[in-house]
Parts: sequence; C-alpha cells; structure tokens
Amino acid sequence: MLRTRFRRLAAGAAVAVVGLGALTACGAGGDDEASSGPAKLRFLSLAWQKESLQVNKDLVAKWNAEHPDIQVEYVQGDWNSVHDQLLTSFEGGDAPDIVHYEASSIGEFSKQGYLADLSDLVSDDLKGQIDKGIWDTATVDGKVTGVPFLLESQVVIANKKLLDAAGVAVPPADGGWTWDEFQTNAQKLTKPGQYGAAWALKSPTNRVLNLALNYDGTFFYGDGRRAEVKVGDGEKEIPKRIHDMLYTAKSASPEALGMSGADTLPGFFGGKYAMLPGSVSLRQQMVEQAPAGFEWVTLPPLKGLSAKQAANPQTLSVSADSKHKKQAAQFLEYFLNPTNMAALAKGDWLVPTGKQANEELVKLTAGKQGWDVAAASAKDLTVAPFQQADGYPEWKTKYATPALQQYFANKITIDQLGTQLVDGGKQVSR
Repeated sequence: MLRTRFRRLAAGAAVAVVGLGALTACGAGGDDEASSGPAKLRFLSLAWQKESLQVNKDLVAKWNAEHPDIQVEYVQGDWNSVHDQLLTSFEGGDAPDIVHYEASSIGEFSKQGYLADLSDLVSDDLKGQIDKGIWDTATVDGKVTGVPFLLESQVVIANKKLLDAAGVAVPPADGGWTWDEFQTNAQKLTKPGQYGAAWALKSPTNRVLNLALNYDGTFFYGDGRRAEVKVGDGEKEIPKRIHDMLYTAKSASPEALGMSGADTLPGFFGGKYAMLPGSVSLRQQMVEQAPAGFEWVTLPPLKGLSAKQAANPQTLSVSADSKHKKQAAQFLEYFLNPTNMAALAKGDWLVPTGKQANEELVKLTAGKQGWDVAAASAKDLTVAPFQQADGYPEWKTKYATPALQQYFANKITIDQLGTQLVDGGKQVSR
C-alpha cells in the first residue's frame, strides 16, 4: 500500500508498540518439528484501526477455539517501528512465525533468507483467487515470500451536489473517466472561490509513480541495483497533466500542494474543492467526518492508455526459521479465506486481493460508501518496476521528492525535472 499516508503516523498513537526481541516462538531450525502439546505460533499483526483490530483478534480467537492442536498468539505491532524491530528479531533468530507487513518492504528480508518460500505451502485455490500481477509484488528471485491480501488504489472523491450543479455525470463503477475527461470536468467545476480539484502532494513520489503506469511510465529500467532511471514521454505525462491543471487551466488549487489527503478535507467539505484525487481509504474520513447532509461519491480510477496503477499490497509471511511452517500456512489459508479477507478489507477501508472476497465485500456493503468502485479497481493493480529496484527508497527521498516538489511549485521545467530524476538515479546505482 502507499504507506506514506496519514495512517502510518497515526498508528503510533493508536496501538502499543511490542518489542519483537522477546518473541521466541521460532527458535533455530527451519523444518516442522514434532513436539508434545499443540503447535504454538506467534502472529505479528499491524492492524491499528478499531474495526480492523477487532476483526483480526476475533479471527485468531475463532481459529484457536476450532484448532486446539495449533494455537496462535496475537502480537500487536506498529507500522512506525516494525521494520527495525523485524530486522533485529530476524538477525537474532527470534522472529514471530507469521509476519504482517507490505510487499515493498519484505523484499529486503526475502533476499536475506529470512522469509519462507510459500509456493508449495499455499493451496491452488488461494493462488487462483489472486491475480498474477499481485502475486508478483511479493515474489523475489522466484520465491513467493508473502501472501498479498489488502490493496490500496487511487480514486477520486467528489462532491455530488457540485457535480450535479455543473452537469457532470458520475461514471459507472467499472468505467472511470479518461484523464482528458477528468481535466475537462475539473475545469467545468472551477469558478470564483471553487477549484475543480485539489491534488494533495505533500509526498508526491509514490502517487506520481503509481499513476504513471496509466501511460506506461515505469521510471526504472533493468533489475535490482542495476536498475536505471529513464524519463521519457510516458514518465512525463502525469506530472505534466497535474502541472497543467495547476498553472494553465488553473482548475486545481495550488495551496493543496503541501497538504496530505486529510488536510484537504475542511476545504472539500466547505465547497472549496469539488474533487479530491486520493487513496481509496479516504472514504473512511468521508463517512466519519463529513457534515450532516453532505453528499459525496467515489469515482473510479482515471484512465490514460490504461487504468493500471502500482500495487503495494499488505502481506502475510512466514518466518524461514519457524518450526511450524505448514501449520502457519494452514492458519493463513483460514485467515485469508474469502469471507475473512472481505471482513479484513472492510475494517481497513482497503481492497481485498481475492476475487471472491471482492464479490462478498460488495454484497456485504450493498456497494455503498464506494465499495463497488473500490472492488472494481483491483483488476488494474499490478507490480511496478520501481517497487523492485534496490535504490528506490534512497532515490525517492533524496532526489525524486525534492525534484517533484520543485516542479509542482513551478520552479523548474519538465525537462529539468527529468534531468534531476535521471541524475539522482545514477547516484543511487553507484
């Protein structure tokens, strides 16, 4: 998922941090071992929202009641500190048996041999429920080291009354606007005191690179450390379109550039912005914070050459040192069956990876609150080259984010942006 959003910051306050150094369930050795009594597993969960926490804990409790021979201990983790804690616990040989994390972050642990290959441990049924492009996000050197189960897509949240007043029709859940249509409609919705859109670009890199797949822009070419950054027409398309909305059409608010998605909500509720391009999880704030009588709708992902976006799903992995890999895989199969996966997605306001879970979620919610749009968006999510480039985190922080911020502030040209991104890529690949 795009974990740069507000939830990573909020998680620290929402849950207690549990040190992983005390987790001793795995021990030494990599094979399942017979022992007296039930197999004991520790499950590190990063769930933090109230409903999601309850679903996670209820599923563990139900499993334990139905499987006395395989007992799972729920351990609460925290998004803010889990990476360093996991690294310490893996190196110390005392990691949890089952690890909740995200696809873009487990690659490092996979390459170091800390995560088990699940290729032969999960059923064909579970494999078939999830598209190959999503499985690829958790596949490293041919080994599947995580089961992807929750996705985050980029959609558009819109003020329904303002759309109606401007004569802008809401597209169907499975057929979003093209970028041209979006930009045209944003202009229709722009008038004194009101912008058609607000692009919250405080952290622009992930958003730009995710949406760049709409025009086959991948930025990274090649494999691993040898990946080379290139900026051609496909890579320039999304930045240019956003820049055009800001400074040519003037249909997007310049003041939103330094905001997060949540920061734009007061202006959105006040009618200052008609549309908010953002995370599908933003719907939760609509439900919880929108004033009484405020009508909002979720519009599908925008389309360029395609509606493809980069997928960074949340994942569940099994430690390579676990004594009970088969039992851990059995728990994963149960935890991620269609009904349970749908409940987990609903609790986190995200999109389930499983096809049947998607169908069940739409039925469960009757398609309300944008769940039909959220479910339909899953088909266009896939792995992107930048997610598997070793130098991406450094490039993003040191070069891409400052360069994109300068470009969106109208301080450099699109060609200067491209030069900075390419030069930064050369620095991190040395």
